[in-house]
Amino acid sequence: MIPTRRLIALIFATTLGATAEAATEGPVPSCPATALDQSRTLDPAQLKGKVGYIDFWASWCGPCAQSFPFMNELHREFQAQGLEIIALNLDEEAQDAKDFLRKYPASFPIASDPQGKCPQKFDVKAMPTSFLVDRQGKIRHVHMGFRDGDKAAIKQQVQALLNER
Repeated sequence: MIPTRRLIALIFATTLGATAEAATEGPVPSCPATALDQSRTLDPAQLKGKVGYIDFWASWCGPCAQSFPFMNELHREFQAQGLEIIALNLDEEAQDAKDFLRKYPASFPIASDPQGKCPQKFDVKAMPTSFLVDRQGKIRHVHMGFRDGDKAAIKQQVQALLNER
């Protein structure tokens, strides 16, 4: 039997550098996950009333490392306007995520999902995958992969959702 980590790596291997926006819309699935520091449970479905940026990542994902400085930038620029970021880590070992975060610190909450239940509920097909969620709790944009060239478009989408009332 293939270990979970290898299976996830195999599934995502063909799309690691690809970036695309899926047209998926719908309610954010409930997916309680424990904060990496074990301090609380984080559930993306509880972001209702705020604009959410939900990111799925793993320590072995190269584009994930590129996305963290950008997510910190998003957090700094838009948190005061109501943006909440939750990054869901899929590593089997919490230490792998902690080692990654020493290199690429996060100013936003990190949750851990070593069993991989959340990516199934969100139908994640690539790493990283980010979901932009409106204040009503509906997925409005899905970004698979990460490229620096996508930053401006993502910021525009975040701002547009924050401007909606």
